[in-house]
Amino acid sequence: MTAFGFVLLSMMGWMNETTPLRSRIISRSEWGARDPILVEKFIGPSAFVIVHHSHTPEACYTTDDCKKAMRSMQDFHQLERGWNDIGYSFGIGGDGNIYAGRGFNVVGAHAPKYNDKSVGICLIGDWRNELPTSKMLQATRDLIAFGLSQGYIHRQYELLGHRQVRPTECPGDRLYNEITKWPHFSPVPNNKNKNNNNKDYKN
Repeated sequence: MTAFGFVLLSMMGWMNETTPLRSRIISRSEWGARDPILVEKFIGPSAFVIVHHSHTPEACYTTDDCKKAMRSMQDFHQLERGWNDIGYSFGIGGDGNIYAGRGFNVVGAHAPKYNDKSVGICLIGDWRNELPTSKMLQATRDLIAFGLSQGYIHRQYELLGHRQVRPTECPGDRLYNEITKWPHFSPVPNNKNKNNNNKDYKN
């Protein structure tokens, strides 16, 4: 089976779950994703949920523009950085939709030392000075709740901003301040003795 086929079957599995998800899922094929070079799975559930912003591309507010943003990020990650795929597990668009990236339980390329034990969620846009729309924030919460309900995310997961695991402004001051108010936010990440190993992966 090709790497793309493996990802597709994995994504279809959780997309067909019966738990309701208010936000619409845009599949990889819908946004025009390129095939991944390699797919590396890890045994869940994920111990961390890590929130990012894209900074570039800028915020998108129509589905067509958000699809373009996802393709732009995948182009940058795959073609310029040489990664296996778009780095994030999921993207969140200003249209309120959830965009499938690598998906659940697939090693990401968004947070060193956490890629094999986390869900990386990127809210498309620059959220240093502005807050994402209420639809984006709700879609993010919906996705986390769905991951919890299906066992993809650990019940005692830690919610982190990207800046907490490496030197960066990401996910922007406004978004970071927002997620500090959410359930499971952890001011100090605890990456010791968490599930999943720290073997080296090519991202």
